[in-house]
Amino acid sequence: MSEVANPSCVAIVVAAGRGTRAGGPLPKQYQNIAGEPVLRRTLRLFATHPQITAVLAVIHSDDSVRFADTARDLPKILAPAFGGATRQTSVRAGLEALAAAGGTGPDLVLVHDAARPYTSPDLIARAVAAARVADAAVPVLAVTDTVKRVDAAGIVAETLDRAALRTVQTPQAFRFAALRAAHAAAAAAGVETLTDDAAVMEWAGHPVATFEGESTNVKLTTPDDMTRAAGAALADLLDVRTGTGFDVHAFGPGDHVMLGGVAVPHGAGLVGHSDADVGLHALTDALLGALCDGDIGAHFPPSDPQWKGASSDRFLAHAVEKVTARGGRIAHLDLTLICEAPKVGPHRDAIRGAISRITGVPLARVSVKATTTEKLGFAGRREGIAAMASATIRLPFEDEAEG
Repeated sequence: MSEVANPSCVAIVVAAGRGTRAGGPLPKQYQNIAGEPVLRRTLRLFATHPQITAVLAVIHSDDSVRFADTARDLPKILAPAFGGATRQTSVRAGLEALAAAGGTGPDLVLVHDAARPYTSPDLIARAVAAARVADAAVPVLAVTDTVKRVDAAGIVAETLDRAALRTVQTPQAFRFAALRAAHAAAAAAGVETLTDDAAVMEWAGHPVATFEGESTNVKLTTPDDMTRAAGAALADLLDVRTGTGFDVHAFGPGDHVMLGGVAVPHGAGLVGHSDADVGLHALTDALLGALCDGDIGAHFPPSDPQWKGASSDRFLAHAVEKVTARGGRIAHLDLTLICEAPKVGPHRDAIRGAISRITGVPLARVSVKATTTEKLGFAGRREGIAAMASATIRLPFEDEAEG
């Protein structure tokens, strides 16, 4: 079989299941691991991979809003398809959605479990390479334990030769046209219970090649899996950093001020190119400082008219995404507002809640305080408001060149 040169390759992420065995109030793909939904971590692996053209998630019809929030701001994400009662019907729905969107569809397609969030970029590259030369290829691992077949009474009937056995993972890699045709043929024949796409291709008579999988590419299934994954994720975040931020805005005309994402009634407004939210500006700078990634002005120049009057939650959300893109997690946020008026105390809980919603940081890890300058300086003269903030983040530890 000839190799496909410079192929287009779309990743289908299967996320339509309910994941009840994992426990918890949400399907497992929407549960958080190290502060981030499992599905978002999985989507980002493919969305940021240079060999992936686009990413299509197949979701449950009840999860549209939840998915939109989970995939927010990720590149290359297509509108989701809605899955069916089985994995097979869900993948077929994804294949048909791709065909409808692009005529003949992409050259290659990778099919991946949403609950495998620890796939490496190298494994994705191996999958793409395998699909370029075969109709079907799957990542496998050698079986290291002795495997026995038991009868209905639980008695060992046979010891299998493990040298010929492999466990199979995802992403599974295919020529798009071949996989789509195999799924259509299986559906027409009333075959709906095949457990993976390699089995669909086997049923249709295609040989299935193999390539090396990864022991860390585990599928999260049970509550113990989720607990272990959370522990492993934190154990990898050994680079603990703290950043600080400071911001000042003067009072001007208006009837309210924005403080920490909350509109607080006041006899004046705050002057600024955006909405002049000193609290969110200080927090944004604290996160960027912890990342050594410049300051808010470098990312959102006040000379740029697109940020005129902009809501500052966009700035803070951008800084949060920067942390997430580095594989990090925000451990704690602390904000101090400095002013004689308005009184912050009555709005403290609302501000904490707003910051928690914008950042995804649990409320128990968001601190908001207020103080005055004892009537000294510009704040004491009620000319404006200042804010200072600190942010503690955890990142994967990397040996980096100085500078």
